[in-house]
Amino acid sequence: MTKLPTIAAPRFQIAPDDGLRRAESFARTMATRRTVRDFASDPVDPRIITEAVRAAATAPSGANVQPWRFVVVTDPEVKSRIRIAAEAEEREFYTRRAGDEWLRALAPLGTDDHKPFLEDAPALIVVFEVHKAATEPRPYYVKESVGIAVGLLLAALHQAGLATLTHTPSPMKFLAQLCGRPANERPFVLIPVGYPAPDAEVPDITRKPLPEVFVQR
Repeated sequence: MTKLPTIAAPRFQIAPDDGLRRAESFARTMATRRTVRDFASDPVDPRIITEAVRAAATAPSGANVQPWRFVVVTDPEVKSRIRIAAEAEEREFYTRRAGDEWLRALAPLGTDDHKPFLEDAPALIVVFEVHKAATEPRPYYVKESVGIAVGLLLAALHQAGLATLTHTPSPMKFLAQLCGRPANERPFVLIPVGYPAPDAEVPDITRKPLPEVFVQR
């Protein structure tokens, strides 16, 4: 197979001191990101979501196949149908599928099968894995690639002042049908996007200290 032509590697020229300041600033900003379940009705500029998706789509991917699709849903009727389907799966999860250990882990967070944020948030972003089809090449490292893209998406939306929630009702096949996607696209995550409601609250949690997650050798 013919090797791709090459170009000079792009240089993002940052002085070391400035690089440290940028890294510290980014870490402080992302430390304020929290999962939000109470959204305001304020509209979101669709251009912000477009640019956040543009950033997400710069993620690296196995063999550069870029196996992702970002479907933005703002239609109230479609959001309502997504909520109904998601809550049906969540009721099964909380009453039948989840084991006692899992339910005990979730209990302090106060989550249950009610998902009003799926209608309250002005936009839902449904992220799909794109698998092989007549018009799509075989992807490699699909979940790893899409996961990196979703991380960039969440960071970009937070940088723009928007709140998000990563929601993964299981199974999620209904999302492909409700979003009109082909059989080779498989739901990866559902992300409500908007501004926090004025009275929004989140659980008082802490992050693991850096020495617990960072190892140098």
